[in-house]
Amino acid sequence: MTETQLISSEAPAAEHAARSDATGLVAGLKRNAPRIITVLLFLAGAWALYHLLEPLDLRTVLHQVLNTPPHLVAGALLATVASYASLICYDWSALRYLGKTAPASSVALGGFLGYALGNTIGLSLVSGGAVRYRIYSALGMNAYEVAAISTFAATAFGVGSTLIGLVALAAMPDALADLLPWSETTIRSGALTATAVILAIGAVVAGRRGTLKIGHFRLTAPGRGDMVRQLLITFADIVTAALALYILLPNGALPFVEVLAIFSIATIIGVASHVPGGIGVFESIFIAAMPAAVPVEDVVTALLLYRLIYFLLPFMLALVLLSVMEIWSAAGARVPQVKALAPVVKAGRSMIPAATGTLVLAAGLFMMFAGLFPVFDRRFEELETLLPLAMVAGGPLISSVVGALMSVLSIPLMHRSRMAYWIVQIALLFGIVLAVVQTHDAGRVATLAAVAAILWPCRREFYRTARLSRGVLSPRWSFLVGSILASLGAAVVLVETGFVPQNTVWWALAGGSPTDTAARVALAVCVVLAAILIFTGLRVARATTVAPDEEALQRAAAIIGQFGDGSDMIKVTGDKTLMFGPAGQSVLAYGVKGGSWIAMGAPVGAAEDVEDLSWEFRDAARAAGARPVFYEVPANYAPQAIDMGLSLHKMGEEALIPLAQFSLDGPDRKRLRTTHNRAQRDGLTFELVTLDRAPELIEDLRRLSDAWLSEQSAREKSFSVGRFDPAWLNRTRIAVVRLNGAICAFANIMESDRSAAIDLMRYGSPAPTGAMEFLFIELLLAMKAEGKAEFSLGMVPFAGLPGRKGATLWARFGNLIYAHGHRFYSFEGLRRFKSKFDPEWHPRYFCCRSTLPPVGPLSEAARLIAGSARGVIGK
Repeated sequence: MTETQLISSEAPAAEHAARSDATGLVAGLKRNAPRIITVLLFLAGAWALYHLLEPLDLRTVLHQVLNTPPHLVAGALLATVASYASLICYDWSALRYLGKTAPASSVALGGFLGYALGNTIGLSLVSGGAVRYRIYSALGMNAYEVAAISTFAATAFGVGSTLIGLVALAAMPDALADLLPWSETTIRSGALTATAVILAIGAVVAGRRGTLKIGHFRLTAPGRGDMVRQLLITFADIVTAALALYILLPNGALPFVEVLAIFSIATIIGVASHVPGGIGVFESIFIAAMPAAVPVEDVVTALLLYRLIYFLLPFMLALVLLSVMEIWSAAGARVPQVKALAPVVKAGRSMIPAATGTLVLAAGLFMMFAGLFPVFDRRFEELETLLPLAMVAGGPLISSVVGALMSVLSIPLMHRSRMAYWIVQIALLFGIVLAVVQTHDAGRVATLAAVAAILWPCRREFYRTARLSRGVLSPRWSFLVGSILASLGAAVVLVETGFVPQNTVWWALAGGSPTDTAARVALAVCVVLAAILIFTGLRVARATTVAPDEEALQRAAAIIGQFGDGSDMIKVTGDKTLMFGPAGQSVLAYGVKGGSWIAMGAPVGAAEDVEDLSWEFRDAARAAGARPVFYEVPANYAPQAIDMGLSLHKMGEEALIPLAQFSLDGPDRKRLRTTHNRAQRDGLTFELVTLDRAPELIEDLRRLSDAWLSEQSAREKSFSVGRFDPAWLNRTRIAVVRLNGAICAFANIMESDRSAAIDLMRYGSPAPTGAMEFLFIELLLAMKAEGKAEFSLGMVPFAGLPGRKGATLWARFGNLIYAHGHRFYSFEGLRRFKSKFDPEWHPRYFCCRSTLPPVGPLSEAARLIAGSARGVIGK
């Protein structure tokens, strides 16, 4: 490119970059739209709730909560039990509708764990279909069946609760009179019309029994019997849940039908907002709909107790159940009842980190923002009784600082950080000691000890290594720890010396004299810096590829030479991390990219050691917060991959030539003989060399390689293919083709005791037509003469993937690329070239934990091979 061309291209390039940035921003907004909307709805609900509670006397509310008559609490508890029994029936009804069966104990425990944890946490990780998938996949159901169960339950709840709310609104149209701009007659008419329309649609759908098909997903409309049964279950669920709140409301505040209408509508809106538990949204609607004659303190008291009884109590009970079942499964695995529930317990136990993180996050946010309440500067003995995990006795300043750090701690907890778990346990122990020594509060001691005891049996779920636990005493580690201590120490000094008023919060910067403002800014900087550093240190550590030393490479090559194939020698190119089996009789090579540990091929070695190494690699990847992936594995590794819970996705087919059957004799090989004879007449010669005996060849090979890359507008790859690296080429033999004495083509050969494989192939423009075929023919004859059993010509991507109807989405996509992707690469042409040598075609697979097309892991593998995202697009 000339200088003029370069200058003229700068403006379009800048414009393209600007468009790309804008497109990337729009794409990011679209991708995160659900999360953004959820956060906005939560903030809107919190803002509305704050204004609704502005005249509230929090002390009065706490006093009323603590003095609620026991019979009302007992009544709300019974209604909650009935509601959760109805929730469990959702899954039973869905299984019956689908014609599936599962043990009643598993359905009951799985349903309770799913709803108790999912209702409170409300995160996509453990709510809705994700919860059901973990539980029912453990019971042997596939993703499509679990999706059908989730769809059935969600549709049943949405339609049923809407109908109940509309019927209740038709009976008591004044329930939402203060929120809706219409008259009572209009509200009743609208509710009755909507009810009739929904019932009519339901009757038509049930009569026709149509089927929705999306790929493998099939959902047939339920019959009238299924609909009636599910409506009764939903009615029992909504009525009993509303009854739990109604019992806690002041006597005679509203008729139950009005409460039912308000409750149904507030619940639907809360669920639609996707805010965890509908918190803030549900309360805002309910409080706004209550008559002005009902004191707001009484309504807030009822809502607070309802949250504690309906959400927090089942949540804690679920944690206790998981902890107890974990102890039983470890100490009494022979108990039949415990053994039968093991799959459900295992699925539920995986939700412990998210549940623990949610508890810590809730306590941290409360402590951080409790200063918004008008009475925060008063004594909080009552509040400490209700929230023993939130240490608010230190006043708003200390409480808001500790709350901010707890909120940061919750994220590594959700990501299963082992260090974050131990910090929580140490904090609980510290709280117990303080309660014993200073406050003598037996209730707080019992509560903190119970939380620590619940979390202890589930400690194995926190297995990922934090960055702060790696490289101890290294300069980087010392700097991070020193920075954390310095920022926390500065915050402590600012607080203890009184530079910042104790009746404020750390994030309130304005107010007071310039000196006060400066002190507050300094404290805020210290807290934010400490939070960022703690988050950075406790984040799950991402591993990187560690280049092996020469001793490890020689050890791996010896194992592969004894147990593996020639193509397995790609593991010792030096650009992958090596992992050896527990017995030292197997080896695996992997690279790290993004969130994946990607093994190149299957482990090689003695069978028993290969199995142990496979599990060790899987566990190590998960402990590092990454997904284990196996790239281009043979079919005989499929049972091991399935045992580890991985799915197999066919990548293509490898061309293997049985050398005992290969020759140039016979009519079938006439074309190869012709090519071979013509090449010899053109002056081509073949030889196998090693660079240690002919070191002068390396520069000739380099020039040829650089010219080939330039002509092909290509760049060096790595990981799954060799690259021009003298250290790698020195460990292999080189097949060289000369034209009149000058090198015109070469390839390096990977060899084991029984087989060989082609790796790097380069040729120059002077090479005549048929030079590469000549190289392959001579190479195959040479390997046969040396006694090798097989020769691998490598894999043809996407070859052999079925494109017919009924095949998986991945297979059809791969078939489409194979047939029509010639604009980017001629896969069909590559297969035709290799087919000239009459190979046997063997499938190769991509293994990862995914039932859907593994787009994410494959893109990371592509970037690992290409070196960058730009390299994936280029050649």
